[in-house]
Amino acid sequence: MNTEKLEFFRNELLTKKEEILSEAGKTMSEMTDQTSNVPDPNDRATIESGRSFELRIRGRERKLLSKIDEALIRIDENTFGICEECDEEIGLKRLEARPVTTLCIDCKTLQETQEKSKGL
Repeated sequence: MNTEKLEFFRNELLTKKEEILSEAGKTMSEMTDQTSNVPDPNDRATIESGRSFELRIRGRERKLLSKIDEALIRIDENTFGICEECDEEIGLKRLEARPVTTLCIDCKTLQETQEKSKGL
């Protein structure tokens, strides 16, 4: 992959990382600003449900942050865009859709098929 494309993906990954960190900061601020002394049980349940949902989203984003960091390392090591299973290039369309991916579409499809067959 050429330097221009690698820089494009680096910028995309860094932008996404900044967005996630910004949202995490907002969540922390909002959760600490909310009063926990809500007398109505229904209101309290609604607030707790919203907090739980928000925390699940942040948990998923935390996992994505580590994948972003790994992708940035692969860019630095010139292994970005190479499938970790078959060592073939991952298609640009796939990388544009999911820049943290480590598998080409064929290997990912095979992996999902194997996971489905184990689940049955």
